[in-house]
Amino acid sequence: MCRLFNVTGDVQGVFFRVTTRTVAERLGLNGHAVNLLDGSVEVRACGDDAAIEELSRWLHEGPRMASVAGVAESDTSCSGPGTFSTG
Repeated sequence: MCRLFNVTGDVQGVFFRVTTRTVAERLGLNGHAVNLLDGSVEVRACGDDAAIEELSRWLHEGPRMASVAGVAESDTSCSGPGTFSTG
């Protein structure tokens, strides 16, 4: 399963991508977390359905310094290395 998330709010400059990578790696997911020009963070995650659901729950909270306003999700295809990057 692969899912694309767009996380909005105060999510840049608060270690959101790095912490997302740590959580995703702990869950055995691959994909990426990247800052977008509009101030949101795009997260693409691929792996086990249950792990993606757990990441989704975590993204709604984010790291302590973040303030998540919303999370949009959609199914997507994944390709690339079997790691999680913060490109």
